[in-house]
Amino acid sequence: MTQAGAAVDLLVVGGGINGCAIARDAAGRGLSVTLVERGDLAQGTSSASTKLVHGGLRYLELYEFRLVREALAEREVMLACAPHIIWPLTFVLPHGPGLRPAWMIRLGLFLYDHLARRRKLEGSHVVSLRGGAYGAPLREGYRTGFTYADCWVDDARLVALVAMDARERGARIVTRNGLASARREDGAWRATLDDGETLRARALVNAAGPYVSQVIEQALHVGAHKHARLVKGSHIVTRRLFEGEHAYILQNPDHRIVFAIPYERDFTLIGTTDVPHAGAPGPVAIDETETDYLLSSVAQFFRTLPTRADIVWSYAGLRPLFDDGALDASVVTRDYAFDLDADGPPALSVFGGKITTARRLAEHALDDLSALLPSARGAWTARATLPGGDETFETFLPRLMREKPFLPEQVAHRLARAYGTRALRFLCDARSMTDLGADFGCGLTQAEVDYLLREEWAATPEDILWRRSKLGLHMSAEQQAELARYVGSQKRLCFEPPRTS
Repeated sequence: MTQAGAAVDLLVVGGGINGCAIARDAAGRGLSVTLVERGDLAQGTSSASTKLVHGGLRYLELYEFRLVREALAEREVMLACAPHIIWPLTFVLPHGPGLRPAWMIRLGLFLYDHLARRRKLEGSHVVSLRGGAYGAPLREGYRTGFTYADCWVDDARLVALVAMDARERGARIVTRNGLASARREDGAWRATLDDGETLRARALVNAAGPYVSQVIEQALHVGAHKHARLVKGSHIVTRRLFEGEHAYILQNPDHRIVFAIPYERDFTLIGTTDVPHAGAPGPVAIDETETDYLLSSVAQFFRTLPTRADIVWSYAGLRPLFDDGALDASVVTRDYAFDLDADGPPALSVFGGKITTARRLAEHALDDLSALLPSARGAWTARATLPGGDETFETFLPRLMREKPFLPEQVAHRLARAYGTRALRFLCDARSMTDLGADFGCGLTQAEVDYLLREEWAATPEDILWRRSKLGLHMSAEQQAELARYVGSQKRLCFEPPRTS
């Protein structure tokens, strides 16, 4: 494993999905890698998504055929590499007067079915919404709809697992310690981190997400030929609005779409918005206008009308889209682009991208750098599983319940989903819940918390409650306070440092 202060082949800036995927790919190609992240892994954009691995049905209207084809193909790859945290999800698209014409939807779904080969996911269908589970929650007037399949993903856990795999292949993953400055010196990048550590790297990748332009201008001081356009996407989580494990894709009169997705057993996730962000990158929050927009979008379709009182949580993030000159934020390309500065040791900056295509983005980035890093081996990630994904959820959950019969069914389900076979690393020889130490609530035990602190870079209660899990939605204030006391007793960093770059 790469040691602190050592010279490395590649320095990656940014601990979101793109940065971690690039670090993983590079480490697997035999390169020495260090990744630095000023906050927690997935603390920004990568934990503020709609939690989908999808082709992007609406991108077909923007003629983004290459992006959609690549994303559709990646669904199958990701299902195979992380079957515990990614699974198929059926989407219902209600149709009625004033929405996109039915012929247009049929054509779009035909392309969606056939642009890339499907092995595990079902094709689209026309369905009746008169009665039955799909139509029951909907208002009168929606008699016909369409169904298609995409995938659900636990986004922040995906980032953590990608980082774990990178580390296990030799990469050094540094959190809570960002890039302060870097300069070209004697044929390499000389980088200084926030804590004063210096290191040398033959090449540098700037995958800082919303901060990509800031890193170029303030840390690297190189020229930029491309620019990021920041768009805020916000979501609300309400009490559960409908039964069943299917989701809805809702067409609004302004031609934007909003998803309503079953979430964490008891809730419904609703999003997202597309709001231009003209200020500096940094933490953002949903505003009243966005909340009204999401509530009114759902109200057009569902019998049960959620109000502000039904909202249990909201979150927002900045998407660093590649600026293609579009006037409307909702039609800015979701494709990715690279800006390679090879005037000396190379610096590659990443613009755009999304969770679904992060593996391919990383593969393309390493292919572009391979001529400058000739010791790198070839691409390898398409068939490699992520930690815990060596057994499907459907086979592992029954095995886990047989081997650990003391686990409450709901707890076993959560552990199998979150960790896959890696859950056995902290369950070990336990023969009862008491063997796992203190229970902080909802089956979150001391053994699991210690594992997250030790193996997954968690350092604060927020890391555990809102990124490594979503138990913050389920645990009481008293339970969360007890967890905070325990994390503090472990002498870990227990505050969220400001994000400035």
